[in-house]
Amino acid sequence: MNVLIFGGTGFVGLNIADVLLSRGHAVTLFDRAGLPPAAQRAFRRHGDRLTMVLGDILDRAAVDAAIAGGIDAIVLGAAITADAERDAADPESILQVNLMAQTPILVAARRHGVRRVINLSSAGAYGAAAFRHALLDEELTCDPQSLYAITKFASEKVAARLAALWSMDIVSVRLSGVFGPWERATGVRDTLSPQMQIIDALHAGREAVLPRAGVKDSIYAPDVADAIALLLEAARPQHRLYNISTGVEWSALQWGEALAALNPGFVCRLAAPGEAPNVNLHSAADRAPLAVTRLAEEFGWRARFGCADSAADLQDWSQHQEGN
Repeated sequence: MNVLIFGGTGFVGLNIADVLLSRGHAVTLFDRAGLPPAAQRAFRRHGDRLTMVLGDILDRAAVDAAIAGGIDAIVLGAAITADAERDAADPESILQVNLMAQTPILVAARRHGVRRVINLSSAGAYGAAAFRHALLDEELTCDPQSLYAITKFASEKVAARLAALWSMDIVSVRLSGVFGPWERATGVRDTLSPQMQIIDALHAGREAVLPRAGVKDSIYAPDVADAIALLLEAARPQHRLYNISTGVEWSALQWGEALAALNPGFVCRLAAPGEAPNVNLHSAADRAPLAVTRLAEEFGWRARFGCADSAADLQDWSQHQEGN
């Protein structure tokens, strides 16, 4: 299978590419930014099964040319993950990249006979509803608030509508809070995951100080990649929308403490009264976890990594990158 990943050099895209290449598929990465040097070295072993296309997702001609080259499946992952400040300062770019770029891609995919499209959405699509319910399943009524959440929710609806009208295979997935290998500041995510902020504190030789424990069903990026690969390879997914999450809650503090246990002298703790934290948890309160029944019942899929083992694995990965 030849898979085209839009936003392919973002950290989620690179994890998906890594898994697909390891499973024998050919992968084309489409992005404005090239492969990071460490990724170039890591992916060299896959030879000509990996292709890099430098291009802007808003360039319709470039998008069409990339899809016309014998693509079997598309992962639509290009997005601006904006905070409130960027919402206010640059709403047009957020809407263009996160939503308006979607339709030309789907039109081209239909024209060129692409078999399946996976649209990467987010738990953010639940919006304010995520704080009013104990569990978030795919049938829950959403209440998106931020432009990122609004555009992700709208992208799901556009995908479902066109899939029905065109009898086309388009699946959306809502990702829980993702962290892991290849995560870095690229300008399209305003804040790194709490886990990567904690890793950065470790590398900088400072304590990681959190405003609260920060409970969430965070998911390790390689697990996301495994689920996406499964959906790409499936003969006929039964649903248009799937949650992807560990299905298990643990706190950022607990994850940081697991990392600290591997690194004597490193401290991850809660901020003292009046002390400013240096880890951003992305929200003022903890949302409910995502239900994972749909993926589990249909495919038997479960996340492989939990709290402590993801901390150990990410430390091993980051140390390996420093040594190369």
